[in-house]
Formats: sequence, C-alpha cells, structure tokens
Amino acid sequence: MNYRKFLAIPVMVFSMWTSAAHAQKLKNFLDNKDSSFTWLGVDFTQARLIGDAAAKTDAIVDHEFTALNQVIVNEQKKYDVPGAFHREKYNTSIGLVNKRNEAINKDALKSDESADFERLKPEDITKVVKSYDFSGKHGIGVLLVMEGMSKTAKSASMYVTVIDMDRKNVLMTERYIGKGQKWSFAWRNYWLATIKSVLEDVSDDYKKLKEKYAGTTDPEEEKPVVAPASKKDAKTGVAAKETKKPKKKG
Repeated sequence: MNYRKFLAIPVMVFSMWTSAAHAQKLKNFLDNKDSSFTWLGVDFTQARLIGDAAAKTDAIVDHEFTALNQVIVNEQKKYDVPGAFHREKYNTSIGLVNKRNEAINKDALKSDESADFERLKPEDITKVVKSYDFSGKHGIGVLLVMEGMSKTAKSASMYVTVIDMDRKNVLMTERYIGKGQKWSFAWRNYWLATIKSVLEDVSDDYKKLKEKYAGTTDPEEEKPVVAPASKKDAKTGVAAKETKKPKKKG
C-alpha cells in the first residue's frame, strides 16, 4: 500500500486552508469591527522637514518625536486612532517606533527640496516594515510612516500602513496629506494637527478602502527553495542494454 498518497491528501487540504485564511487577513480586518489591532505610532525615519531652516533638529530627534507619539496615546479622544478604523478595541505599543526615531540622522532631517514631499513609493514602505523586529507581537499593527513635513505647503504627507506583524507583511499602505494647524507656534502641535487630519480622512474614506481592497489577497509567503535531486536518486528514461559476454568454445 502506498502510504504517501494517503498522507498527501490531508497535507494538501491543510495547505489550502491556511493559504485561504492568510489571504483574507486584510479583508477580515477591514470588515470585522469587533477585532482589535495594535497602534505602533508614527515612524519618522524617512521624514524630511522641508522649508524650516530655523528648526532645531537636535531637540526634534531627542525629544519631540517621542513626545508627539506619546500625546497621540495619551489624548485618545482628540487623536481617535481606533475611530479612524471604525472600531473601539485597540492596543498601543510605541516603543519600537520611539527607539528607531531616536536613532535618526539629525543632519539629514532638514531639506530644501520640495520634491521630498512626495519621494516615497509603496515599496519603500515595505522596506521600512521589513526592517522592524516584531518579536513577541502578533496580529494586525497600524503604523504611520511620515514622508514630508512642509512648512512651505503647511501640510505633511504620510503613509497609513496596515501590517501583519507575524510575517512582517504590508497588507495595505495608503498615502495621505494632512493640513497643519494655522495658528500654532509650537513645533509639536503644528505637526500633530496633520496627523489628526489624516486620521479623520481615513475614517471618512473607510467605506472606499473596504471596497478598494475587497478582492485583494495578502502577500504570499516566500516559498523555500527545493534542492535538486542527487544523481543517485535521478532516474533515466531509457534503460541501458545488457551486454552479453561471448561464450567460450570447447
């Protein structure tokens, strides 16, 4: 009896089941308002501060980025992160983001190039996510990746990103532009206003996002490379002819 055939059937069924479940993660997240997620914060590692020559980058990197992320966590009613995704349950975990933001090159933060406001692509966001270590974290994470902070345009561009933390996969990333606070002289409050604006826009666009991603499958996991069969195990298609020795006379 060939036991391998019987074993292959349940393995195949299980593989199909897990693939289908994985392919539905984003759709399930957008559809299931009772589910929870983890708010990871605002990643400024790719950000460029445009047209702000007076900005003190030492203070911004050492203090302001961390303080800004903390304000979003502390003032939940004003910065309605779960409301943006039409739900009530969520967790916060901004430690990873804060650690990365504190290591930013201060000299590269400021820019005089208006093109830096829209220089990132979705594949750049994927690279950012892949560089994270989500060890110990599971399920869906939501991250804002800041792109351009333009005092000239009085607005900020950023990517709203939904992540499968178990596999470090980007399930969704959408570019948004938030308006700055007109009458604020405090650096932190000015840019917090852009984030609040984007969260409100995501909430307004939620139905459109569900429709846009309704038929989208999640990224596939990388398949392991199968080593080629050794010469010993290889089979030839034609059998070699047997050579007969001549009979001895006498």
